[in-house]
Amino acid sequence: MRFGLIGTGPWASMVHGPGLAAAPEVELVGVWGRSAEHCTALAADLGTTAYDDAAALFADVEAVAFAVPPEVQADLAVRAAADGCHLLLEKPVATSVEDARAVRDAADRAGVSSVVFFTDRFIAPSRAWFDEVQATGGWRGGWLRWFSALEDPDNPFGASPWRHEKGALWDIGPHAISTLTAALGPVTRVRAVGGERDLVVLTFTHESGATSTVTLTAYAPLPATGFDAGVWGEAGVLPMPPRPNNANLEAFQVAAAELVTAVTDGRPHPADLALGTHVVELLAEAAAQLGARKED
Repeated sequence: MRFGLIGTGPWASMVHGPGLAAAPEVELVGVWGRSAEHCTALAADLGTTAYDDAAALFADVEAVAFAVPPEVQADLAVRAAADGCHLLLEKPVATSVEDARAVRDAADRAGVSSVVFFTDRFIAPSRAWFDEVQATGGWRGGWLRWFSALEDPDNPFGASPWRHEKGALWDIGPHAISTLTAALGPVTRVRAVGGERDLVVLTFTHESGATSTVTLTAYAPLPATGFDAGVWGEAGVLPMPPRPNNANLEAFQVAAAELVTAVTDGRPHPADLALGTHVVELLAEAAAQLGARKED
């Protein structure tokens, strides 16, 4: 399948571009970015064509992968879907419910397939853990803690304006919702409490009856950074395995290949825009609760 890449930042150069270039059944046709200089450089590194017009790229491909800020992605994804392109999207799909639903509805109208790159859903050890959780059953709850250090000089995303503006809720929160949904089932209710800077504690009620908790910040002290997650219930405690080193690149190749399969088979992917939009709805509800508490 002929793919185009939208974006030229760190994520595009580290994961999306190399992932598409190496993915089976994928031909990387070209790259478009908001910086012509960066676009030319990345296209040269990937051995593909730099486009100076996104619409021209959409016209030349069958699918588009996005590695741009969510508010940029939402607008371009609507246009790409209208041009008949299948969508490989970043999380969050958008930072407003209206924009997320607009992308979903555009894809539905055009009849194009979609996959949202919720990373852990495409990593083999994580998938094995999800399978074990589902096969075992009897889970009453779960947890996820993710502390990152956006201000660490070595953080490749430290210069990302939208991450600093939106914080961990919108940057890491989509992963948390996706991961705990895959383990414990759809989330039907969220409650949110904020702390220092972007620190947020979320409590999820799942359709299964389970309750899970999430603690997130993008501004943790470097010694405190880390990730852990798990579920608990009748069988005891089952921790989620850590991500293997350098897992993101292979995971993205899996996501691209599964978008191709979704198109070929005509079946929705479990991590499509239906999930992506629901995640944005939950994040927006959490953000509204945090805003209301600040006003109080």
